[in-house]
Amino acid sequence: MNRDEAWQLLCEYTPNDSLRKHALAVEAAMRHYARRMDEDEEAWGITGLLHDFDYERWPNPPDHTREGAKVLREKGVDEEIVGAMLSHTDWNTEEYPRDRPIRKVLFAVDELCGFLIACALVRPTKLEGLKPKSVKKKMKTPAFAAAVSRDDITNGAEALGVSLDDHIRICVEALESVASELGLA
Repeated sequence: MNRDEAWQLLCEYTPNDSLRKHALAVEAAMRHYARRMDEDEEAWGITGLLHDFDYERWPNPPDHTREGAKVLREKGVDEEIVGAMLSHTDWNTEEYPRDRPIRKVLFAVDELCGFLIACALVRPTKLEGLKPKSVKKKMKTPAFAAAVSRDDITNGAEALGVSLDDHIRICVEALESVASELGLA
């Protein structure tokens, strides 16, 4: 599956604009990390783009990801991408552990990208100048972006072996590259 086909599939299953923007953000972060780690940027980007494509149709665990995996397999998507998508949720980690770089990074960037978008939306300069210190301060406010798991954010950075500050910086830089598409320019 190429990027255009992945985008078409995402749009077919995900009419919600906010969820599409989340997918674009995770795609950007995955591509950014792939370049940093000398991995397959295209495969990692497609993984990020499609990681939640099934969420609107099947929002409840374990259907979310498992039903999507069936769709992806029917379309002949590489099993590495399917396995990564399955690994990003807690209910699949026994069968699809986060034991590979693509799986670790997807888990690490997913919640953080959502949180960074929320942070940017309440700032006059959006992503520009967004610093780890500000993000971590917002993380201490439980009512702010309440659905975002702070534990997943910190555990994700830890799994990658990077400091939370560096992980935030890396993801902000990635999101800046797609700020227009995210409505954050």
